[in-house]
Amino acid sequence: MKELIIGGSRSGKSRLAERHALNSGLHVTYIATATAGDKEMAIRIAQHQSRRPAEWALVEEPVRLADALQNHAAQECCLLVDCLTLWLSNLVCGDEVMQLEEERDRFLKILPDLPGHIILVTSEVGMGIVPMGELSRRFSDEAGWLNQSVAAICDQVTLTVAGLAYPLKR
Repeated sequence: MKELIIGGSRSGKSRLAERHALNSGLHVTYIATATAGDKEMAIRIAQHQSRRPAEWALVEEPVRLADALQNHAAQECCLLVDCLTLWLSNLVCGDEVMQLEEERDRFLKILPDLPGHIILVTSEVGMGIVPMGELSRRFSDEAGWLNQSVAAICDQVTLTVAGLAYPLKR
């Protein structure tokens, strides 16, 4: 089963994903894509860490997400990826232009055939103000295209708003 949970900042998407992973009854591996580039991000990461059950495995992978998924996906496992937009940000802001396309394409290619329960968290960045700068517009476009592609692959898509879950696809 492939599941996408999408929402804005602080919408409750990570908590919902964690609840779904816990309720899966499977061994859970949490794949974290964030990097603590500043104090505020370090605090956010610590908040996420404090909520996770101690028995969950952790893989920190900011760039090579397809590799992490292939290495850890198994029929008896639930992989929770939090989050795709932070991963995308790492790629968009990276040094190599081609790396974004290569990593995104590899991820989208392997996703449909991964075994087990895969829960993907992503941010909906296109429902707000149109970004003014070139980099932020590029990121918003890339995130929108990535989210559309992942949603098409997933069996279930849920939008979170104000801590409430709205099923979009089942």
